[in-house]
Amino acid sequence: MLRFLTAGESHGPCLMAIIEGLPAGLQVDVEQINQHLARRQRGYGRGHRMNIEQDRVELLAGVLYGKTTGAPLALRIENKDWKNWSERWASGDLPRLTVPRPGHADYAGMVKYGLEDARLVLERASARETTARVAVGAVARQLLAAFGVELGSYVEQIGDVRADLSDPSDDTLEAVERRRWELAEASDVRCPDPDAAERMRAAVDAARRSKDSLGGVFVVSACGVPVGLGSHVHWDRRLDARLALAMMSIPAVKGVEIGEAFANAGLPGTRVHDDLYPDGKGGVLRRTNRAGGTEGGMSNGAPLRVRAAIKPIPTTGTPHCSVDLLSGEAAEPQYQRSDICVVPAAAVVGEAMLAWTLAEALVEKLGGDSLQEMMR
Repeated sequence: MLRFLTAGESHGPCLMAIIEGLPAGLQVDVEQINQHLARRQRGYGRGHRMNIEQDRVELLAGVLYGKTTGAPLALRIENKDWKNWSERWASGDLPRLTVPRPGHADYAGMVKYGLEDARLVLERASARETTARVAVGAVARQLLAAFGVELGSYVEQIGDVRADLSDPSDDTLEAVERRRWELAEASDVRCPDPDAAERMRAAVDAARRSKDSLGGVFVVSACGVPVGLGSHVHWDRRLDARLALAMMSIPAVKGVEIGEAFANAGLPGTRVHDDLYPDGKGGVLRRTNRAGGTEGGMSNGAPLRVRAAIKPIPTTGTPHCSVDLLSGEAAEPQYQRSDICVVPAAAVVGEAMLAWTLAEALVEKLGGDSLQEMMR
């Protein structure tokens, strides 16, 4: 009932997105979308492209007087770097890239589509596409906010530097997550642990000097998620499965876990499952959240927590070994400008995909063609 498509290339004129299925009557805050686009561009270790682009969204259809009409919502984001490439594209002055870069989509894409130029692959495979996803996610989170759902993210690890996320307070699970979001927003590596953040910046600096790159782990979470999003009845309706798909669709993400999945795998069940206690109001409360907010493929009312592992950016100043696919000879791929570390920015993209997945599940559960009908 709710879906989106994106289009556009990394160095083309613009990026576009169409969202179908939004209820009528949702107030769309354009400046809030732009704020999330700006968050995606920040982060210690980002490359020079971020000095060129100043991402802002333009709404082209589906909104009248600031509110959705029920028609498809069309969004456009200009690529300012296009002016530096347009003449070369038009004149055919760009040399073919025949040596695929290991770790990128180049080789598989060239073979799959029978191409002799990796540029035709990398322009669309570029993580620049996630700009459009962040805009889409920003719209989705405005829908979620109408129902009291909030989202955030933080970085747990960059390279081999891991943050201390233990919390000695007796605050609620939601309060702990919100405090981490707030601390992350004040950090250029999105890390809520100041000591670890300093060591993360040093690790990025060291990687830059050695012409290398770093990956890491980010966490996205949501508070106020109602019980019962998703379903246990079919494999493709399980919320945790859909969250894993959403996170794995982010370029360079290679691993996903809900809650403390990998740590839980080595523990007995009595130390894993989150006990239920009466809350004194006829409901239940939890004192732990090892399950990460899902049970049986459905949200259980606890904060939703998803952890994603992102590999180091494969473009490095230190050359990789490769093969020229035209000659069949060993060759080094041409260096393309790149980031040193994108983990903080990837966390913001993860927020967008979390927001989209939850909005999709919320629309499925509540139905309704207008916001008023959904609330009723």
